[in-house]
Amino acid sequence: MSVSRRRFLETAAASGLAASAAFGADEGAMPTRVLGRTGQRVSILGLGCGSRLLMYKDEENGQAALNHALDLGINYVDTAYSYGDGVSETWVGGVMKSRRKGVFLVTKVERRKGDEALRIIEGSLKRLQTDHLDLIHVHGLMDDDDLKAVEAPDGVLATLYKLRDQKVTRFIGVTCHNDPHVLKAALEHNDFDCTQMALNAARVGPTKSFHDPWNECFETIALPVARSKNMGITAMKVFGQDKLAGAAPASTLIRYAMSLPIATAVIGMPKLAYIGENVHVAKNFTPMPEEEMRNLSRDLASKYKLALDSFFHGHIDS
Repeated sequence: MSVSRRRFLETAAASGLAASAAFGADEGAMPTRVLGRTGQRVSILGLGCGSRLLMYKDEENGQAALNHALDLGINYVDTAYSYGDGVSETWVGGVMKSRRKGVFLVTKVERRKGDEALRIIEGSLKRLQTDHLDLIHVHGLMDDDDLKAVEAPDGVLATLYKLRDQKVTRFIGVTCHNDPHVLKAALEHNDFDCTQMALNAARVGPTKSFHDPWNECFETIALPVARSKNMGITAMKVFGQDKLAGAAPASTLIRYAMSLPIATAVIGMPKLAYIGENVHVAKNFTPMPEEEMRNLSRDLASKYKLALDSFFHGHIDS
């Protein structure tokens, strides 16, 4: 047993979380789904390695948590250079050095100029200690002007096409958390393999946001386009960046997201207990009936949609 694993178990025991962190270890296999046209099977629960991973405070604890998630069957690992200016990628790379096989490894690039994006990606490969990525996303698409910059002849998308052709990355995608219309346009006009969007029960409902009617959400606008093109679809912001904490049980919010036509729900898990608890939800997942989904969404959206829409309108994912 490595020092990291020893420290992980000691920390868990000392904090009273050992049992919860191991929750699910004796259960069945982690369910998987096909990630759209990529043909790759990924766990229905993905590990988000953004600010929530960095809450483990140091590399050893963060890597031990990642190892534990992999041990419990999570194989979709999502990071980005902007998560701590390379810190997340460095932590993840320390694990990938010995556990790259079988992991669907995703990073994201926020630069819009192709040459700048290329420099970031070259650094990402070094930090992640790998010679290829499974998926690189254009990170955090914002608005129409941003999409124009992405699509420019010297923009990041042209660079990603070349990197895909060169097998530096197997697939390319785009993420968006604030504007379903701009994501719809991006998916319609470009050759993306995958997309990640903000999908949670409170983003659909009978409340008008400050600029969009209630039903103008990712579920009704961008998701159908992604499905029609057989893209690999992943959900993020399942808890609304913690804005939905306490609004409904975490297991219910996760189950809602997993009941959508997605391959995996990417969730940050900043405490050891959350890893085991969320793995338990995934391993025992059953689809939520449509009526229950509608009722949950109606209830949460009436209370939270306006605040969520306003928050994500200018949110920078880091």
